Amino acid sequence: MSIRFTFWIMVGIVAISGLSQGMLLPAIAMIFEQEGVSSSINGIHATALYIGILVISPFLEKPMQKFGMKPIIVIGGFLVIISLFFFTQTFSFWVWFILRFLVGVGDHMLHVGTQTWITTTADPSKIGRQVSIYGVFFGIGFAVGPYLASTVQYGLATPFIISTILCLIGWLLLLPTKNAFPAQDEREVKRESSFSRYKQVVGLGWIALLGPLAYGVLEAMLNSNLPVYALRKGWSVSEVSFLLPAFAVGGIITQIPLGILSDKYGRARILTWTFCISTGIFLLAAVFDQYYWIVFACMLLAGMVIGSCFSLGLGFMTDLLPRHLLPAGNILSGIAFSLGSILGPVLGGVFIEKIQYTSFFVAVMIIIGTLAILYMIYMKNQFASRKIESRLGHDKTT
Repeated sequence: MSIRFTFWIMVGIVAISGLSQGMLLPAIAMIFEQEGVSSSINGIHATALYIGILVISPFLEKPMQKFGMKPIIVIGGFLVIISLFFFTQTFSFWVWFILRFLVGVGDHMLHVGTQTWITTTADPSKIGRQVSIYGVFFGIGFAVGPYLASTVQYGLATPFIISTILCLIGWLLLLPTKNAFPAQDEREVKRESSFSRYKQVVGLGWIALLGPLAYGVLEAMLNSNLPVYALRKGWSVSEVSFLLPAFAVGGIITQIPLGILSDKYGRARILTWTFCISTGIFLLAAVFDQYYWIVFACMLLAGMVIGSCFSLGLGFMTDLLPRHLLPAGNILSGIAFSLGSILGPVLGGVFIEKIQYTSFFVAVMIIIGTLAILYMIYMKNQFASRKIESRLGHDKTT
């Protein structure tokens, strides 16, 4: 089976995974709301998926190096299918918490496996494009997920049944693919512990991890806190429902073009510009947040600018790390995203409750602005070090 065909199977599976993730949050939230579960408890329940990601992360690198990427993806996909199926068999707060946790474990296994496969098999000159396609398919799935969640009106089990069937189809398509192993330095892998490799990844690629971290914060804040803020401003449920997908749609529109630009001009430069421009966009949203359509336009523009920061960060990680550290890099990218997804709603919720009469978008602007400053400092240091190297090289020739 050709690498190209396997690539499209991988991104197809990622799209279905995004669909299941995008469905779970609103579907369970709506069901719990109907059952009278408080919003705070509902929010705590939502963290189960991200806790699953954090718990499984340290245990993925060694098995992937020993058994290959396909077994990790297959087991992860199977775990998601079984968990989604059992959502249809019972209704219990704690059973669903455990199932959500298992979906997080399975999804992360699937994503780490597919990300590592894509980043290790892609042509280095096209890595940005390939990772962007991966991001687009996940984004499409995640954006469609809430519409699948709306089928809960036809029965509590309906969205879970549909999602289970779609995941099963994707999983079956995966089975004929050939196994592949991540690039590894045998001596280094045997001598070093996983913690040592994670430490190396952070040392070499900390700046790239800010992309997944930022995406996790943004996605969680905009989906969890923005509806609360918008409803308190007096906007209708239909207006809020129309507003929320704008960021995801913007990210889908520009994901591949930004990936191609990053191949041409460098991912560090593109990421720096995306963080700086999006800071200005969220400032604009904060100033004009009483005007619905200006906020909608800002959300769409922000998605077009910074909605690709996860895939750009992943591609940047591939640029910075030696190939044998890519599995550890992909795992830490997932951890960064999860930490952002957990911290984002907490920070946003505290801001809304404690700092009243101030736009919610100010909090988003401060977070993204801080990351923009870190990227500008990084770029300045890189420019200075290249200048010193060129001078040393010139001195040697003379």
